[in-house]
Amino acid sequence: MRWPVSVKAVIWVGERVVLAHNSRGQWELPGGRLDRHESLEHGLTREIHEETSLSAVVGPLLGAYVFDAIPHKRVVVLAYGCAARADQVPAASAEHSEVALFSPDALAGLVMPDRYRDAITHWSPADAARLLAP
Repeated sequence: MRWPVSVKAVIWVGERVVLAHNSRGQWELPGGRLDRHESLEHGLTREIHEETSLSAVVGPLLGAYVFDAIPHKRVVVLAYGCAARADQVPAASAEHSEVALFSPDALAGLVMPDRYRDAITHWSPADAARLLAP
């Protein structure tokens, strides 16, 4: 059996994390599928820019999850820690109705997959800041 792979990003912009609102009415991490012959990191950088207009730095793998995207369709999700400069403002693409920045205390009230919450808790704003340090 072959399962599709999706790369996702926990992107901190300063003290807030980037989330995208999808057609299922959930907030999700930006990212998506790789193009043929594309590395994980390059594909994630491309997906981040396409979906949010952000230029982000890709850091470590935070977790690998099997996710039921829709009934009878399972996807392997690889979540990476990422960072973008605090002066950047995300903008939604046609793939999402909205892209927004959230403080950690605002996440509790959002509808989102638990695995995405887990990934967010494993990558802090301080971790992200170290990626951006010269």
